[in-house]
Amino acid sequence: MFLFFGYQKWWAYEAERLVPFISNGPLIWWLYPVFGHQGASWFLGGAEWTFGSLLFAGFWDKRLGILGAAGSTATFIATVTIIPFMPDGWDPAAGFPAMTGNVPSLMKDVVLLAVSLYLLKQDVVRVTQQ
Repeated sequence: MFLFFGYQKWWAYEAERLVPFISNGPLIWWLYPVFGHQGASWFLGGAEWTFGSLLFAGFWDKRLGILGAAGSTATFIATVTIIPFMPDGWDPAAGFPAMTGNVPSLMKDVVLLAVSLYLLKQDVVRVTQQ
């Protein structure tokens, strides 16, 4: 996941696609003032590749896996917190939980957050048992 999503962040089309997400993210809104639109996208892509690489390296060194899982957890906390703040995220007639717009694409991150927390727990347990 991190490989493919991180790759997209290097292209202008994805930087523009991220505008409603970053602009409405209570934990990531600061990326635009600090890095600009393309720079924020590059920052996220680099972070995703870093966390993905650390998760992969965790097969051999659980301490690196802890770093990757912690980064992954932080990533998905940041994206899940966007859900309540996304404009037009819920169908006006049906209301919650009828998702519209960009919200459905963020719902996968709820599951990925749970997986990240599980990986973090597993790696911490393995490191402390050594």
